[in-house]
Amino acid sequence: MPTNFTVVPVEDNIASGQEGAAEGDAYDSAEELSGRPSSVTGAETPRENSPFINSIDPDRHSYYDGKNMALFEEEMDSAPMVSSLLNKLANYTNLTQGVVEHEEDETEDGVKKVTVKGPQMGTFIGVYLPCVQNILGVILFLRLTWIVGTAGIMGSLAIVFMCCTCTMLTAISMSAIATNGVVPAGGSYYMISRSLGPEFGGAVGLCFYLGTTFAGSLYILGTIEILLTYIVPNAALFVSEKPEGQQNAMLNNMRVYGTCCLVLMALVVFVGVKYVNKLALVFLSCVVLSIMAIYAGVIKTIIEPPDFPICLLGNRSLQNCDFDLCQKLEVVNNVTKTTQLWGLFCDNTTVDATCDDYFNLNNVTEIQGIPGLLSGVISDNMWGDYGPNGMLVEKKNQPSIPADDKFEDKYEGPPRPYVFNDIATCFTLLVGIYFPSVTGIMAGSNRSGDLRDAQRSIPIGTIVAIATTSFIYISCVVLFGACIEGVVLRDKFGDSVKRNLVIGTLSWPSPWVIVIGSFFSCCGAGLQSLTGAPRLLQAIARDGIVPFLQVFGHGKSNGEPTWALLLTAGICEIGILIASLDLVAPILSMFFLMCYLFVNLACAVQTLLRTPNWRPRFKFYHWTLSFLGMSLCFSLMFISSWYYALVAMLIAGCIYKYIEYRGAEKEWGDGIRGLSLNAVYYALVKLEEAPPHTKNWRPQILVLLKLDTDLAVKHPRLLSLTTQLKAGKGLTIVSSVLEGTYMTRRADAKQSEQNVRASMSSERTKGFSHVVVSSNLRDGFSHLIQSAGLGGMKHNTVLMAWPVNWKQAENSLCCQNFIETVRETTAAHQCLLVAKNIDHFPANNECLNRGTIDVWWIVHDGGLLMLLPFLIRQHKVWRKCKMRIFTVAHLDDNSIQMKKDLQKFMYHLRLDAEVEVVEMHESDISAFTYEKTLVMEQRSQMLKQMQLSKTEREREAQLIHDRNTKAHASLNDRATTSPDRVHMTWTKEKLVAERNRNREASMAVRDIFNMKPEWENLNQSNVRRMHTAVKLNEVVVSKSQGSQLVLLNMPGPPKNRGGDENYMEFLEVLIEGLDRVLLVRGGGREVITIYS
Repeated sequence: MPTNFTVVPVEDNIASGQEGAAEGDAYDSAEELSGRPSSVTGAETPRENSPFINSIDPDRHSYYDGKNMALFEEEMDSAPMVSSLLNKLANYTNLTQGVVEHEEDETEDGVKKVTVKGPQMGTFIGVYLPCVQNILGVILFLRLTWIVGTAGIMGSLAIVFMCCTCTMLTAISMSAIATNGVVPAGGSYYMISRSLGPEFGGAVGLCFYLGTTFAGSLYILGTIEILLTYIVPNAALFVSEKPEGQQNAMLNNMRVYGTCCLVLMALVVFVGVKYVNKLALVFLSCVVLSIMAIYAGVIKTIIEPPDFPICLLGNRSLQNCDFDLCQKLEVVNNVTKTTQLWGLFCDNTTVDATCDDYFNLNNVTEIQGIPGLLSGVISDNMWGDYGPNGMLVEKKNQPSIPADDKFEDKYEGPPRPYVFNDIATCFTLLVGIYFPSVTGIMAGSNRSGDLRDAQRSIPIGTIVAIATTSFIYISCVVLFGACIEGVVLRDKFGDSVKRNLVIGTLSWPSPWVIVIGSFFSCCGAGLQSLTGAPRLLQAIARDGIVPFLQVFGHGKSNGEPTWALLLTAGICEIGILIASLDLVAPILSMFFLMCYLFVNLACAVQTLLRTPNWRPRFKFYHWTLSFLGMSLCFSLMFISSWYYALVAMLIAGCIYKYIEYRGAEKEWGDGIRGLSLNAVYYALVKLEEAPPHTKNWRPQILVLLKLDTDLAVKHPRLLSLTTQLKAGKGLTIVSSVLEGTYMTRRADAKQSEQNVRASMSSERTKGFSHVVVSSNLRDGFSHLIQSAGLGGMKHNTVLMAWPVNWKQAENSLCCQNFIETVRETTAAHQCLLVAKNIDHFPANNECLNRGTIDVWWIVHDGGLLMLLPFLIRQHKVWRKCKMRIFTVAHLDDNSIQMKKDLQKFMYHLRLDAEVEVVEMHESDISAFTYEKTLVMEQRSQMLKQMQLSKTEREREAQLIHDRNTKAHASLNDRATTSPDRVHMTWTKEKLVAERNRNREASMAVRDIFNMKPEWENLNQSNVRRMHTAVKLNEVVVSKSQGSQLVLLNMPGPPKNRGGDENYMEFLEVLIEGLDRVLLVRGGGREVITIYS
């Protein structure tokens, strides 16, 4: 059973004067040995704390100074000499606390001194005998004869063969895992958790704990059944006069005595495990003597069968506890008198009494219950005899005159002393009852700390123990069927043989050998379960993978798991309250089978993955054997009891999901992680073959974050928007760039990445984080856009925030970085999303109860504008917002028909949206547009010619703003009423026509406003662009100023890089007066389709 262990450094002869004792708990020390993170509560940050790698003696450090290894002296702190490493590695040992006794004393400063002995157990004592003792137990002594009689020899052999094959295959897999490195305390739990990960390990570990706990209930119930049925039956507290109440009375007796026995055993375990270990040899001796008595009894039946007569009425077996003479009448002094048997079937003891019909029609026969090995009774016991609850036990081929009272519930009148089934029997039920008799194969691996050579002893000892016990079970099945009469075998409690234990009737020299031996065997097994289960729970709790179990990781000062023992006793009491050994056995069968299933799975996964660390010394394994064992375990679970199997799987599944959701993160190099890596590799290779189809396209987002001076995320709402767009689906890479060199800022990069992950966690953003260090921000973002992702799993969309203070920047780098990012995403055929006023976007815990999401579809660049509102409305924040689609119409277009076509298009896209066509006809360019363009060009020219300080730039920006406002107010009074309709188009022909019209409009305006000669020198391309931005902004503001979100086509940057500042002005004018805006630029491919 899992226990704690202590790591003790044993110094060599050179350093014999140094301290030799050190202590640690089970998993702290275990993980130090392997370089894994140590955790008691699960809350600590993982660290590498190996005594071999990080522990250097300061005196030894100076030993290398000036020697041959001076070249490596600066690395001694992190890379010790090989000689030092090997010396410490060879002299470390792990001892299981609780199995090897520790004498612990406390000094004045509270530090414990531990005096321990090295592991000395060999294969026979350390593995073979514990496995044999745990495998041979209560089912062998109390139920195997009944299973043979009910299932027949052939059916019983099938049951034994399936169960033993299952455990043998599991032992092979377990041997491979156990010899693949050191297995510290925890046994099977340690093997499964380190092979399949904390989720599977915790789920199966708790199932194994429940199985071990219910095994304690099984052994205690077996102990009480032997006590009350065969040793002191008069000690029963509850007695029923009516036969139908006898079973309930027996169950109540089992509950009372079982609870008392549990309390007594728990006190023994609480006082000290050393008493249990000292009694282990006594309990083992009882098992061995009992087995020897059975074989001796079989041999004796050849010479002289024992005298155990049974009484049959017709072909029905009778309980002979209440009568001595198997006759209806007897002659005493030449006078015919009725016997005690007569009184059980008749209404009085006179010869002319009215008797039961079947009693009148059939004769009474007495036969030997143990006819012997050479009697030929084996042929009668070859096949099974299943039946419902209450069915009478009858001898095959025995003459009988039938009567209509086949079942016990059809009887009327006084109770009849027949032997009948107390439960309905079938093959699957017997499998569930028998399987606990083959459990216990983990006893050797649980004692790995006590073994002289665990990697040699565990495989040999376990496999030989299973082979031995399998031979014992198979031979017992055959010998029981060949020596014992069938009606006696089917008599579960020995009522037909004077309430003797059926297996005891076969033993030699006396049935009491088996009775006493089985009693102490069950006591010992119960104590072992109550000793091992709390330690297993303590090991799980100290791993920190199940937060609510952490309290059970604590115990007494000597490490005894007090709280875990209390919980174990409470769960064990549940099994005792069930009070039926036949009902408890299938429960623990489920938990053990699930544990064995995952041991096989762990071995199969590790073998198939061929991980470099998978190098077991045990070579006689194969993944096909592991899969066969896993399949057999799974089949046996549903054969035994499909509903128990479903409940066990549900419990394990709930624990798995809980650990996955709330448990501490652990990295144990488990096989499931390796399996995930292989699956990811094959998936990435598959994705590389061809780009995703339009139907499978979804935004795989690269989020470009900006960090503040404290390396914290400046705009966390950008992560909120990512969460709302993605809902955990697809790829999300959250990245940022630090300026500098990696060697000087690697600590900042690590801290930044931790801050980004923390922000992702708080905003519930699922994805990956990556912070790079680059000589400048531009190159860093460029590298991310080019290289983020892996293989076919790369981003296709870039999300960033609008640079609010681009005008007040220290220089033009902020503006230039933004524009270059736009250019690079366009060149890379990636979509771009730019969020304006990102800090005004709703958080994930908000809910917009009303409002609209407005989409302004100006140009078609792949349909991303249509897809984004659908995706964002899947999130609860935007779910109640309605979607509106706006588009623009040419003067010559039929806007009514356009609206119908757009509605039809939305219908085919399966999008629920309101549609509106906005007519923006040709108009003259307003004086405000000219003035806006003039101010923009003047500002750009000044910034190019002068090196202004930050304060001067802000003053200049303020002056420009004042001039804009004043010019706009004065010109509006003089200008003609500006039309509110501007023609916008996106076809090539309409674009040429629009340019011609703009030239004519420019000439007309020049005539009207000839009082402004500086306008004539303006770049007409800039004037037209500004005109478009101003008029489109007026329409968007008039329609969507109150909307919750506006999605708008983002114009591309100019090909002439000299107009970059003007491009930013155009965008600023375009989105002016709007609160939440998402500028969208497609990647040049269709991302939405009307087809299925």
